[in-house]
Amino acid sequence: MDIQAFSFSKAHLEFVAPNLTESPLKKQVLHALDQSSFRGIPRVESRHFISLYEQDESNSESLLRLAKLDFNLLQMYHKEELSQVMRWWKEMDLIFRLSYARDRVVELYFWTLGIYPPEPRHSNARIILAKTAAMISVIDDTYDTYGTIEELQVFTEAIQKEMDRLPYYMKILYGEILDLYEAFDAELSPKGRSFAVHYAREAMKELVKCYYIEAKWFTEGYLPSSFDEYMSNAMTTSATDAAVVTSFISSAIAKIEVFDWLLAKPKILQVVNLIVRVIDDIATYEPNTVIPKTLHAGMFHR
Repeated sequence: MDIQAFSFSKAHLEFVAPNLTESPLKKQVLHALDQSSFRGIPRVESRHFISLYEQDESNSESLLRLAKLDFNLLQMYHKEELSQVMRWWKEMDLIFRLSYARDRVVELYFWTLGIYPPEPRHSNARIILAKTAAMISVIDDTYDTYGTIEELQVFTEAIQKEMDRLPYYMKILYGEILDLYEAFDAELSPKGRSFAVHYAREAMKELVKCYYIEAKWFTEGYLPSSFDEYMSNAMTTSATDAAVVTSFISSAIAKIEVFDWLLAKPKILQVVNLIVRVIDDIATYEPNTVIPKTLHAGMFHR
């Protein structure tokens, strides 16, 4: 986005907003100032605009009916997708078997609607990514809040190369991770996309390794010697790499070359990682408790 265009638009909207009468236009301007449409979830932004358009006296009734029909029809598809993900989640029963794990599956499915266009043709991709994101969330909880460093070392090694010397609770998680990727493979093999599942597994392995490094730093009280050293690991633990690779595994247009390119960490993916890492640290920051990880590293290594 052009910074000058953004600054110009924002300044003018801020100038005219106080002088506008109460109207759909004023609500639209205030909403744009609060959150630009490109930063929102497309379907949420659509729902917001439909409400404003309905209040506009010059609206087209036919267009409004069509917009509502489109929204409701797609919402039915999305509810069906969510029900499939919820059924898979409840059958695993990880929240009961792993009491420390957060139940975030609805939130993470909703997140996929910001990754893919909302059309039904992307349904399978959204379901696959939502399941992967839910599993990553449990892995993250394991590394952040529950496992000892010794247990995490064994778990990290197990993810890299199959092994059986895991604590009981980790065997539960480990088994579900294997089952998830085997299910992806069974679903995509008939379409000739087993190779894509391999790349998704490799991205997950790298994510787990970086989770372990982060846990080890915390346990040992180690502060990275430079901001770059911290970010080289932290950008992977944002889970963006794993999410991006997984988001392409069901796409017929994504050939081996695409996955090789992604695993080589092109500049565009590095920038996305950086943005996600910093935004995540800011969003999860709690005042008077812990300094966001990226800010903490930056303060000590300027």
